[in-house]
Amino acid sequence: MSDSVVALLLFGVAGFLAGGAFTMWKNSRGLAVALGAAALLAGGGGVLWL
Repeated sequence: MSDSVVALLLFGVAGFLAGGAFTMWKNSRGLAVALGAAALLAGGGGVLWL
């Protein structure tokens, strides 16, 4: 698998997790913070992978 494909997948996962964090913000702030942290880790991993 190409490095670009892996980075693109990590960015996609980060976007998915960020959307989940945004959606969960009103219902469960703790889960939203956890999802946001996971999104930041995935996005950072995508940047470092490049």
